This record gives sequence, structure tokens and C-alpha cells, in this order.
Amino acid sequence: MRQVIADATRHTLVRVAPYVLAPPNAERREDLALIEAYAAQMGWRVTSSSFADLGQPPPLGERPGFGAACRYAAQGYTRGILAIARPAITSVREMGTHMTRLSAPARRFRRG
Repeated sequence: MRQVIADATRHTLVRVAPYVLAPPNAERREDLALIEAYAAQMGWRVTSSSFADLGQPPPLGERPGFGAACRYAAQGYTRGILAIARPAITSVREMGTHMTRLSAPARRFRRG
């Protein structure tokens, strides 16, 4: 997060991928709209690709939507993943462990 904010203060384009934990209905659209509004407020751009998972949140490593978002970011298409709900990310420790494991080759993720 610190790196994203640092890039924003240097007027570097910051693009984030939205990730929601919601079914494909009005709830998902509302969550994506909240993410877009927050990103706009921060001066960030939201990618045209969005990522989601359904149901009760399993561990991050078992979520296909979150894994796809991580691979998308690791390939350099975005600076990070933006989620709005606590269940979408679970815990800071789990997220940090998962992101570190995924990003070792690309070094695209930084813990704030």
C-alpha cells in the first residue's frame, strides 16, 4: 500500500484491479461501484478486468478469483488489488503470506 501511495504522490499512473467476494448480482455491481468510487477519490484508475469469488470465503490460496487477480498484478497489468470488504482479504498475516509466495518471482507486491 505504501508503494501505491508513493507512486500516486509522484504522479505515477496507479492502476488497481478490483476484487469482490459476492455473487454475480446487484451486490457485486454495488461493491465494484464502491471500489471504483474509492479509486477515483484516490486518483487511481481501475482496470477493465475485475475479479470475484462466491460464497463463504475459503483461504486466499483456494480462491480462483483472487488467484487470477494476483497473477494479473504479477504480470504487471496493475499495481495492486483493491477490495472493500474485510472477508474479501481475511487477515493481514494470511494475505501477506499468500502475496509473498505468489510474488517472489515478479516482486510486484509489497506489504504496507
